[in-house]
Amino acid sequence: MVDAEPTGDGEELRRLLTSLSAAAEDVQSFRGRWSSVSVSAARLSAALDDLDRLKSFPLVAELLCSLLQAASSALDLAVLCRTPDPPSARLHTQSNIAAASAALQQLAADADVLRRSDALFDPPEEGSRHREPVREEARSLVIRLQIGSPESRIAALDSLLDLLRDDKNVMATVEQGAVPALVRLLDSVSVAASCHEAREKAAAAIARISAVPSCHHLLTTEGLPLLHHLARVLESDGGVAKEKACLALQTLTQTRDNALIIGSRGGIAALLEICRGGTPSSAQAAAAAVLKNLAAAQELRQKFAEENGVPVIVGVLASGTPLARENALSCLCNLSSSEESQNIKVSIFKEGALESLKNYWEAVEAGEHQNLELGIRLVRNLACFRYIAEAIAASGFLLRVTSALESSRPGARTEAAMAVAELSSVFGRARKEFEGAVTPLVRMLEAKSMEEKEVAAKVVASLMSFPVYQRLLRKEEKGIVNIVQLLDHSVLVDKKFPISILVSISKSRKCRKQMVAAGACGYLQKLAIMEVDRAKKLLEDLGRGKILGVFPRT
Repeated sequence: MVDAEPTGDGEELRRLLTSLSAAAEDVQSFRGRWSSVSVSAARLSAALDDLDRLKSFPLVAELLCSLLQAASSALDLAVLCRTPDPPSARLHTQSNIAAASAALQQLAADADVLRRSDALFDPPEEGSRHREPVREEARSLVIRLQIGSPESRIAALDSLLDLLRDDKNVMATVEQGAVPALVRLLDSVSVAASCHEAREKAAAAIARISAVPSCHHLLTTEGLPLLHHLARVLESDGGVAKEKACLALQTLTQTRDNALIIGSRGGIAALLEICRGGTPSSAQAAAAAVLKNLAAAQELRQKFAEENGVPVIVGVLASGTPLARENALSCLCNLSSSEESQNIKVSIFKEGALESLKNYWEAVEAGEHQNLELGIRLVRNLACFRYIAEAIAASGFLLRVTSALESSRPGARTEAAMAVAELSSVFGRARKEFEGAVTPLVRMLEAKSMEEKEVAAKVVASLMSFPVYQRLLRKEEKGIVNIVQLLDHSVLVDKKFPISILVSISKSRKCRKQMVAAGACGYLQKLAIMEVDRAKKLLEDLGRGKILGVFPRT
């Protein structure tokens, strides 16, 4: 029996490891199992110079003490195996050899981690003077995440999660290498296969880091390993771990490439299963947020259909938490956003999305939700089919859309304007519900946002094919003036829209007079020189109808 106190003395350890290597070579029992012990002993012997020099650091001192104990136990076992028939039962002896080998392999790996850590090569007093306490603590925790038993790593994760509660600490922790260490913990090979707790807490730390925008690029650099491990958590771990994985993926899948990776490796089915859970929860909301990112990729929309995803998402819209409903609505908008999504649009309608959307809209009006734009966008996406558009009208959405033109939110006004254009083109005739749209559209022409100006001009141009809207526009006090001002080259709006509007009402002598008075001729002269379509023709029409006492402004 080897008698050794765990002092961690370098020379004592060197002798012990040398003896262990020699004893492993001399064993007569289970010779094949002792080869890995010899390899680990050699690795540790090579590391001893660095470790002995750094033993003033607590982490190194702990490792040296553990090494002395593990090497002593292994040497005792090697002595017992010098005979062909060891005194203990064979299965028990094999188990002890395996445990000794695993312990030495882990210590060798821990030694490599400690030696690679540049923080350890600074004298303690220098580190305490020049490094912030948070950075020192973070570096120590990152090292602890990579060494020791699963239990010790879980303890380090608990401390890390406490440190990450403050946003100011997150970047400092990430800069010390926390993300790669956490990614290795997500890998079931890196910890005990049954250690769900370690993966759950590692996923929670990744999710916390993902909540800080300045850290997003550092998560992205981890690439495929991080995505694959998070996807595996979605498929296999418990509810809390899945929720944390969803929170991290919500950030990561905002990039199209990452969304394709998650969607192509079974992520959609796993996320739908979380949403299918029934009881509204924060996990359901997080899963719906990832699904909306995946639905933005055209290549993945067929997978939603294959997984029968539309009924699940509509179900979340109907009964989820406020955040889950908003995320589900965004997902449905993305799924129905292209011309290639016709079957999905029909499916969304048939699953009763309009009724759920009506309830959502009422909740917006009651102040429970903020994002009215999503509701308007889904109406616009679904309105491409005449029979769905008729159902939209019968459900009272046309007046709701028209009312949204008066919203204080520019995004809602813009979405509402585009919905009016889509619906009016589908119906192919004037709708009484849209008569109230002309006045707010004219006001939108005065918006600061060029996007809002152009959308309003485009929608007014589309309505001008119906005489009733022409009459309403002519009655607007500032209607013609606002449209003429869009002809100015400094206003970055496509000139075909205001020209189209002016042409449609130019048969009226009164309107031509108002156009000339507003300076249309001056603008049109410049546009005609630039050969803008229909500018010259409109200028000629205005010239033929000269009004006495009124001259073109230049």
